[in-house]
Amino acid sequence: QEDGLRQVLQEMEALYDQNQADVYDRLLRIRALRWEYGSVLPANVRFHMCAEEVQWFSQYKKSLSSLMRSLGAGEGLDITQDMKPPKSLYIQDHGEFEIDDGTVILLKKNSQHFLPRWKCEQLIRQGVLEHVMS
Repeated sequence: QEDGLRQVLQEMEALYDQNQADVYDRLLRIRALRWEYGSVLPANVRFHMCAEEVQWFSQYKKSLSSLMRSLGAGEGLDITQDMKPPKSLYIQDHGEFEIDDGTVILLKKNSQHFLPRWKCEQLIRQGVLEHVMS
């Protein structure tokens, strides 16, 4: 039975190693969600996360926010914006949008609006807005 016991222990060790690899892979994917969706996850994404993953996301979000506040000579710097350099400074899209000064812009389907891309970057990544090149 010694050989059988060794085989079971080897299988358990292989399963444990695979589980650890899966866990770290999943955490990397959860970390990428912060960069893709911003600090608030869509409900359909959050639904597929366990409580520990949601807690880990929250801690990562806080750590990233703390880092960004410390950058930019005390003014802060959002390093999650403009992940890809824009080919144009303006976008066209549909939906409803409030810019940082509180002004609400009504964006209707098939209408065009010229807005600085940095104000809309997060919504572009979420698929709410679409960047269209002229």
